Amino acid sequence: MTQYDRPASALPPYSSLQPLEGVRILSMALNLPGPAALWRCAGMGARCRKIEPRAADRHDGLPERTADPMERYSAQAYDAMHHGIDVLQMDLKSETGQQQLHEVLAGTDVLLTSFRPDALAKLGLAWKRLQALHPHLSMVRILGSTGPDADIPGHDLTYQAEAGLVQSLQMPPSLFADMAGALMASEAVLQCVLASRRSGHGLLHEVGLAQAAHWLALPWQWGLTQPHGDVGGAHAGYRIYPCADGIIAVAALEPHFAQRLCAAAGMGEAAADMRSPATHEAIAGFMRIHSCRQLQALAEQHDIPMHPLAQ
Repeated sequence: MTQYDRPASALPPYSSLQPLEGVRILSMALNLPGPAALWRCAGMGARCRKIEPRAADRHDGLPERTADPMERYSAQAYDAMHHGIDVLQMDLKSETGQQQLHEVLAGTDVLLTSFRPDALAKLGLAWKRLQALHPHLSMVRILGSTGPDADIPGHDLTYQAEAGLVQSLQMPPSLFADMAGALMASEAVLQCVLASRRSGHGLLHEVGLAQAAHWLALPWQWGLTQPHGDVGGAHAGYRIYPCADGIIAVAALEPHFAQRLCAAAGMGEAAADMRSPATHEAIAGFMRIHSCRQLQALAEQHDIPMHPLAQ
C-alpha cells in the first residue's frame, strides 16, 4: 500500500455547512465522475480516501504516478480532483490486496465505485456479500446506465448522444453526463448517510451516467431549448448575436429585461413582440454595429443580462 502527495493545485468545492463532517468515504472510481464526486464530498467535510490499482513501471524502471487514466488525459484535472484525498495503491486481485481492502472498508461509511456489476462481483464486491461482511457500509455505484443496460459499455459522448444532446459533428464543449453524474453521486452519498442514520444499516444507491444525461436533456425534450422554444432562439431577447468584434450572449428573457433591451436598441419603451421577425431583425442590427466593450457598458448601465465574447 503506497501513498503520495500532490501539489495544492486547487481546492475542492467548499461548503461552509460541512454536512459530511466525520463521514468516511472510500472511492474505487477512476476517470472523471467518481473522482469529481469524491472531490465534492471532501468539500462537504467528508474524510475521503481512494484506492487505485498499482501503477505500472515506466521504461526507466520507476513506477508511474498513478494508474488512473485521468492523469494521462489531463494532469491538471487529476491534481485538482485529488487535492487532499488520501490515495492508496492496491492490487485487489491478490489475497493481500483483498485483505487490505476489507481492513479499510471496516472503517468506512460509504463506498463509491464505477465498475460494472460483473467486475465488482469478480472483485468480491457484490452488494449481498458486502452487506454480510460490513452491514454498516453503504455503497454508491456509478454505472454507465442503471437497469438491464448496466453492463453495456459507453462513455460521456455516447450517453449525450443517446439523450439528444449531440446536435452536430461538433464535439460537446463539456463532459456533461460525467459531471452531472458526479453531482448525482455526491447527492447519493448524502442520501445514503441520512437514510443509514435512520435505519442503522448500509444502503445501496445506483447512479447512471446515461440517466444523468437524460436529466440534463429534459429542457430539450420539453421543447424549451428547441428552435421554437423561448430559450432555444425563438425569443429575440434570449439569443447569441454577432457584434462588431465578436459575439454576445443575450438573456433578456423576463418582460422587464426584454423591455430594457428593446429600449436600448432604439425600439421605444413599449414592450415588443419578442417572437416577431421584426424584433429579431432590429436587435440583431443593433448588436452588429456595436463592439463587445460598448455592449458590456450598456448591459451594466441598463441592468440587462448580456455577456460579450470578443474574438
